[in-house]
Amino acid sequence: MSDLREALDALLEDVPPARLADSVQRLITVYRSGLPAGEPLLRNMVDATAYAAYRMPATHAAVAKALAMLPPIEPRSLLDVGGGTGAATWAAVGAFGPLDATVLDQVPEALRLGERIAKGRLAAQWREWHLGEPLTEADLITVSYLMTELTEDDQRALVAAAGAAARQALVIVEPGTPEGYRRILKARDELMAAGWTVAAPCPHQGTCGMVGKDWCHFSARINRSALHRRLKDARLGHEDEKFSFVAVTRGGNDVTGRVVRHPAFRKGLVTLQVCQPDTTVGPVLVPKREGARYKAARDAEWGDQWPPHSDDAE
Repeated sequence: MSDLREALDALLEDVPPARLADSVQRLITVYRSGLPAGEPLLRNMVDATAYAAYRMPATHAAVAKALAMLPPIEPRSLLDVGGGTGAATWAAVGAFGPLDATVLDQVPEALRLGERIAKGRLAAQWREWHLGEPLTEADLITVSYLMTELTEDDQRALVAAAGAAARQALVIVEPGTPEGYRRILKARDELMAAGWTVAAPCPHQGTCGMVGKDWCHFSARINRSALHRRLKDARLGHEDEKFSFVAVTRGGNDVTGRVVRHPAFRKGLVTLQVCQPDTTVGPVLVPKREGARYKAARDAEWGDQWPPHSDDAE
């Protein structure tokens, strides 16, 4: 993240925040209320620059956390579909090292800005692409914060195309809202029907245990830069990006369980909300007397596997 932050700071150093304020406020409204299907998020260079300042760190953090939950893979190529200014590409390179990366987007200004941000720091190809055009094959494909902009028919078409083009893994990330979770569930079902294995976050291939009760989402913390705080009129030096996602691979799933909320701490007791391999979701209580297991529970975070190792007794 530090490399991306430095690149953004260099890009925005001479951009007066007032120039971006209206676009930032529009983006905030969009992310809070939901974008009407079919309306492009970024419309011009000012929007693209505002997105880079306001949303790129959060998108990067969410995708990075989702990728960290994948089982071991060794991708050599990446296709960042609807990648805008390339936040997911930065996250993938941070996770796996240099990749033969291509960023696709329908907004030429976003691609040009992404290329400027990446210059000298990140190698990638930047290509204009529109929904319905073929996707080239890649070991890893990411689709982040794009489905919300599409009709349901277009969502299905995109999931099918990305699933057909991915060789090792496909990761789809959406806002961590009930509606974002609903879109992820539909994509999950479609990918399983196409023969993919759900590798994260689920420890199973069954029906989500949260359906009708809650929604599955995770959180990634981002440290705000001074410009970020000014653009959002924010006082805190950080924010928490909530996201939902599904990651599928061609291999198996050996996740023993997944922590699906912040752990709760009381004196001598840690309570973890865990999604289990049998599809149930509920509390796991770990008292201090359990020694090493208690220590592991105190170190556990939202999104971690639980138990952390398959040989830990439940």
